[in-house]
Amino acid sequence: MDINENYIEIREMASKFADSEVAPLADQIDKNKKIPQELISKLAENGFLGIFIPEEYGGSGMDYVSYSIIVEEISRACASTGVFVSAHCSLGTWPILNFGTEEQKRKYLPKLASGEMIGCFSLSEPNAGSDAGSLTTFAEDKGDYYEIQGTKNWITNGVEAGLSIVFAKTRKTENYRGISAFIVETNTPGYQILKVEDKLGIRGSSTTQVALDKVRVPKENLLLEEEKGFKVAMATLDGGRIGIAAQALGIAEAAFRYAKYYAKERVQFGKPLATLQAVQFTIADMSTKIAAARHLILHSSHLKDENRPYGKEGAQAKLFASEAAMWITTKAIQVCGGNGFTTEYPVERYFRDAKITEIYEGTSEVQRIVIAANELK
Repeated sequence: MDINENYIEIREMASKFADSEVAPLADQIDKNKKIPQELISKLAENGFLGIFIPEEYGGSGMDYVSYSIIVEEISRACASTGVFVSAHCSLGTWPILNFGTEEQKRKYLPKLASGEMIGCFSLSEPNAGSDAGSLTTFAEDKGDYYEIQGTKNWITNGVEAGLSIVFAKTRKTENYRGISAFIVETNTPGYQILKVEDKLGIRGSSTTQVALDKVRVPKENLLLEEEKGFKVAMATLDGGRIGIAAQALGIAEAAFRYAKYYAKERVQFGKPLATLQAVQFTIADMSTKIAAARHLILHSSHLKDENRPYGKEGAQAKLFASEAAMWITTKAIQVCGGNGFTTEYPVERYFRDAKITEIYEGTSEVQRIVIAANELK
């Protein structure tokens, strides 16, 4: 797709914010395992928490291409902050924007855009990860409300979230049929964080396990219809994959830039590393993978904006970008040698942050299943 002047301006704006407000905090965020509230407030003030929420609901009214660009630039500065924005926008906000009633939109979207509420997405369970259809959380119809009982795992933004899109069965089945989606406010009695995960990477992004113990959810907080929750989940993840692809691209770009800087500055055998053909070839391959990933991400984002099918293209973007990020960050450490293996240099953080992009919002194996299913149908 063509990158018009508007997208160039959006990238410049996001890049400037990332460099001035996010990058100086990245090491601290990683070490303290927390994104400062002041930074979250600045993300909201700059419209990054309401990227594609229409202006009538207090959002920025931007499209998915803009969202992908912004997530990439913020992730380049700090992958934890990038996924915080991505999960809030694509997982916590988009289902309400796309499937919510007008009443639900007016009640929740302004709070999500302003940062008064942070959103999260509760699908996975201890025994239901990639196999979402096997979830056991149950929502019992109690007349005026639903009562939800169950446990959810791997919830990004779980600590900060004031709102969660929760998936539970309203009819007991052996597969995805019977799953419904609910808007659950996390201050509801019975909603409890059981554990905050201690992770290899994206350490500043909170990941939690949550118990829902007889959580009462008003009938008006049902998303779409009963037993349509699997549709909500899969449509949300289709778009969410693009956000994770953009996060992976941002990490890869950060590692690429540092590898180039180091190769030009580091002198060995009387000349810079950048004069060695082996290093030059590595830099060339990094550059090519980044360019290809960016094209895949922008193409799938453009398809989504035009309401054209994009499931295969989003999966391709996520698969390629995440595996490219892992390869590029590994090579960046290699370029930096022993220095790259120490915490004094940022490439080890990029390496740790990159790995999760091959796993969450659908593993690389799941992406291949999605792509193959589209090609062979």
